[in-house]
Amino acid sequence: MFGTNEQQARWLRPLLDGEIRSAFSMTEPEVASSDATNIATRIERDGGDYVVTGRKWWSSGAMSPRCALAIVMGVTDPAADPYRRQSMILVPLAEPGVHVRRSTSVYGYADGPHGGHAEIDYDHVRVPATNLLGDEGSGFAIAQARLGPGRVHHCMRLIGMADRALDLMCRRVTDRVAFGGPLAAQGVIQEWIADAYIRLEQLRLLVLKTAWLMDTTDNRTARREIAAIKVAAPATAVWVIDRAIQAHGGAGISPDLPLASLWAHARTLQIADGPDEVHRRSIARDLLRSQQPAASGATR
Repeated sequence: MFGTNEQQARWLRPLLDGEIRSAFSMTEPEVASSDATNIATRIERDGGDYVVTGRKWWSSGAMSPRCALAIVMGVTDPAADPYRRQSMILVPLAEPGVHVRRSTSVYGYADGPHGGHAEIDYDHVRVPATNLLGDEGSGFAIAQARLGPGRVHHCMRLIGMADRALDLMCRRVTDRVAFGGPLAAQGVIQEWIADAYIRLEQLRLLVLKTAWLMDTTDNRTARREIAAIKVAAPATAVWVIDRAIQAHGGAGISPDLPLASLWAHARTLQIADGPDEVHRRSIARDLLRSQQPAASGATR
């Protein structure tokens, strides 16, 4: 959406063909990155180049041996409006000064063949000015354009994860016998299964509505729904997977089943791409703004 023809030919085509992977390098260990205006990494113009300096972590996909490119968000103009200070730039991982320090695993899980997230130092990394993505100061807008559809993808995956956990739970309680009968005969187990189904169907419809709004209008119009599913999907998935773990007993927390890994990644998404608290605040502020004219009229 924001790359030049040259950037797309150099990087997008190999990405689409699966020849390379990319990392999104935004979050920083030294600041509260849930507020993107805190980002401290510098992207400074020096003649025909930009020089990138800073430390990032949770750079998605950077541990993959095929990861060739990081999309780095940093500050180009500290004196600008808080939402116009940041820019994004394409940084090849092979450039001098790029140091991939370690994998930042999720509850000990390294994200399998995808390579996982990484902590990366950018030590005065020099890249051509043509590597800038979009215009200077457009980093925040680009991030929001990316994160809206990305959040829908997260929510779709979370529904699949919770669906799988519910299926495993139903199989387990049907086969497992305790206290003289199958676990499925226990009233509390039946409540878990019924509630899991109800919550998942509600979530599925809300995610579908959000995707439909994004397709038929735009991301900004759907911002309230995007925030809502970003809160609802991880919470629902964590709840369902947690009940499935409980129904499996010791097996549920073992590496023999996928449930512990599913729970870890679902729980992470209550933080990743914006913590729940930020999205709840956005929803509340949006609703309050929409009520202001009516409230003023009622007062008069």
